[in-house]
Amino acid sequence: MHEIDVVAPNLKRRLSGVTATVVRLIPIQSRMIGIVTTGPGLPPELPHIPLTRAATLPRDRWRVWHARRNTEMALGLILRRLLGRRYRLLFTSAAQRAHTGFTRWLIRQQDALIATSPQAASYLERPATVILHGVDLTVFHPSDQREALRARMGFAPQDIVIGCFGRIRAQKGVDLLVEAALDLFPSRPRAKLIFTGRVTADNQKFTDELMARISAAGLADRIRFLGEVPWEEVVQNYQAIDLFAAPARWEGFGLTPLEAMACGVPVVAPRGVGAFETLIRDGETGSLVARDDARSLADALAHWLDDDAARIAAGRAARANVEANHSIEDEARAIVAVYRKLLG
Repeated sequence: MHEIDVVAPNLKRRLSGVTATVVRLIPIQSRMIGIVTTGPGLPPELPHIPLTRAATLPRDRWRVWHARRNTEMALGLILRRLLGRRYRLLFTSAAQRAHTGFTRWLIRQQDALIATSPQAASYLERPATVILHGVDLTVFHPSDQREALRARMGFAPQDIVIGCFGRIRAQKGVDLLVEAALDLFPSRPRAKLIFTGRVTADNQKFTDELMARISAAGLADRIRFLGEVPWEEVVQNYQAIDLFAAPARWEGFGLTPLEAMACGVPVVAPRGVGAFETLIRDGETGSLVARDDARSLADALAHWLDDDAARIAAGRAARANVEANHSIEDEARAIVAVYRKLLG
């Protein structure tokens, strides 16, 4: 292992968007700087040290403690102020909402801030470096096995498949997409819709009610909930679909549209949510619609369902946009530049 310059904590065992960010970035950043993770719930192949070692690293020089959660900011403060470790404190925020008093206090103690979008930066009340998330273009890309993937999932060549991936809950606007599909699908026999993602116990009733509505409309064979799927299937699902919908009511950043676009799939998503307005070029790589509005969502979906040539062209433009502006290597380099500035 190289000299440790940066420690990236992950203080949550269950997979989350923050954990996924750490997992995506560390292998690339480790080729640029001496970086390690600490904490539970991470793959064994990542460079990793126990929390006890993170708390006892020599005081011979400064290192960066890169927090992405309140708990991690708090632990960084404890390590520096109570245990005397020489950590420069860095926090990345994706939240687009007013922070609580305690969070604002933690943010004021940081040496530097990163925001994942201009919108997130506006809530920090301090200067921040805006660094958009990127995607690994060697993982997320159009597949030359697309027809085989679709056949394996039970789709016919003429089907137009809409995908929506993420946890099944109201925050993600799943009910809005179901409502739009119930409106559109009777007059569009080629249209299909798949949802993937975990259903937690507190969202089971919400999901059951949606499935009952779908069944009552006679569309259970065309609107399917696939549940939580293995990682390699997630990528294949992106590669198999024709159109992606991200109708979230609230989102910190919203990485799924970027992953879909990297796979050559146009995206429909709301304005004023996450970083969608920064990622999606309205009318060129997909559509931006009104937030929390099933009618606006349905109108945009209808446009792409009804125009095959426009949909295919938008998919190509989406891939080109991600290649030019949103590679994970660019994200990793920008973050490492912040590390070096803190260490300098």
